Amino acid sequence: MSDSETIAAGYAFTGPALDLGALLWDGAPLPDAQIRIPLPMLNRHGLVAGATGTGKTKTLQLIAEQLSAQGVPVFLADVKGDVSGISAPGTSNDKVAGRAAEVKQQWTATGFPAEFYALGGIGHGIPVRATITGFGPVLLSKVLQLNQTQEQSLGLIFHYADTKGLELIDLKDLRAVVTFLTSDEGRPELKNIGGLSTATAGVILRSLTAFEAQGMADFFGEPEFDTSELLRTASDGRGMVSVLELPAVQDKPQLFSTFLMWLLADLFHDLPEVGDAEKPKLVFFFDEAHLLFNDASKAFLDSITQTVRLIRSKGVGVFFVTQTPKDVPGDVLAQLGNRVQHALRAFTPDDQKALKATVKTFPNSSYDLEEILTGLGTGEAVVTVLSENGAPTPVAVTRLRAPESLMGPIDPATLDAAVKSSSLYGRYAQAVDRESAYEKLTSRPQPQETPKATAKSSAKSAPKEDESMVQQVVGSGMFKSLARSVGTQIGREITRSLFGTARRKR
Repeated sequence: MSDSETIAAGYAFTGPALDLGALLWDGAPLPDAQIRIPLPMLNRHGLVAGATGTGKTKTLQLIAEQLSAQGVPVFLADVKGDVSGISAPGTSNDKVAGRAAEVKQQWTATGFPAEFYALGGIGHGIPVRATITGFGPVLLSKVLQLNQTQEQSLGLIFHYADTKGLELIDLKDLRAVVTFLTSDEGRPELKNIGGLSTATAGVILRSLTAFEAQGMADFFGEPEFDTSELLRTASDGRGMVSVLELPAVQDKPQLFSTFLMWLLADLFHDLPEVGDAEKPKLVFFFDEAHLLFNDASKAFLDSITQTVRLIRSKGVGVFFVTQTPKDVPGDVLAQLGNRVQHALRAFTPDDQKALKATVKTFPNSSYDLEEILTGLGTGEAVVTVLSENGAPTPVAVTRLRAPESLMGPIDPATLDAAVKSSSLYGRYAQAVDRESAYEKLTSRPQPQETPKATAKSSAKSAPKEDESMVQQVVGSGMFKSLARSVGTQIGREITRSLFGTARRKR
């Protein structure tokens, strides 16, 4: 058996699979040697990498199309704004027809069912928001880069707000609770469970101000986005492609990374364990992944690493799309079993170093990968994936298929029309600012000055030191005032997950 036949045999899977393209051998495609990814292995995560202009986004689009066709929902983070075309049929031309003939592809112009989202409504798309309560103290501490003491204090603030029915919907709610708990009236509320120092409260408030300057105010609020919306299929059985439009916020990486952490944590804790399923429940694609990791805190990286490791068992696959593998931290890269590596450039010593490091991440092969990776054309890539038994397939130089949807953005008017015609638009478009912690605290009765005699009398009847925290709070004037508020959740603490996110009933 020749080397090319050995490689082709490594991709001859018996079960359902996605077709990437044809094996490229001695500069020519072998149409009968199809390079594929087993569908059940798509939850083992992957990487699509390559220099600018080598075809990464088209590869992302090609895989997303086939997943949708197989009934698998897809999430695409579209930083550059050029993935929206997946919703419209592609345009045939000589180049597309020629590519299809070379790789034995039956190309048909096809659009795929898609929903378009925008963080907090910044840009084109259905607004995606989260409440402060839903986001939780752990993730918020990480993105605010609080130290351990400050994180514990923030957790205490959330605990107090949860148990006393002070709904933390947006940033002003959290700011109001922090301010109250450091006031003369509020300071005794936490006396028996550690208290909140003025210095720590100041750090938290200053961090919130900087956080808001990054565009967070629009992201936090109601209605909160239900991440189960990403798991839907269309009426014809195809998986829904959820496109998060990010061009308007690509200069706000903290906004994007914050959303990513919350989204993954929310899905992770709500989805049941499924083990090795016949196909994924959902596959994520994060284009321009270097934006996720550039200047990221260690806490952020640790959170992503842990989530990527564990979310596979929930049936969710994660693909990172970036320029070089070195853009992805080593602990995350080690989890990515499916690799599509487009051409790399080697113009500088740093480029040469990155090239050598990339080659070392591939299984041993007869190829001179350093030479091949610098000579690949647009739409060509070095591929290795996990076979049906979980073992790496032979390295295969591949000429990739052409996407069947539009290779470029749809026009803004069409995009806006698609957003407004969505069944989800009425549910999430209009922001709601209902009564929550800020309104309750600002409208509470203000303490009145009392004569000295009355004050002395009150002192005699003050709660004893050994009186419980609950007894003190229940007896406070603020509690009685809040008890009269309609819809309050007093006495019912919110159950929080390992990541500190609030659990929601699906």
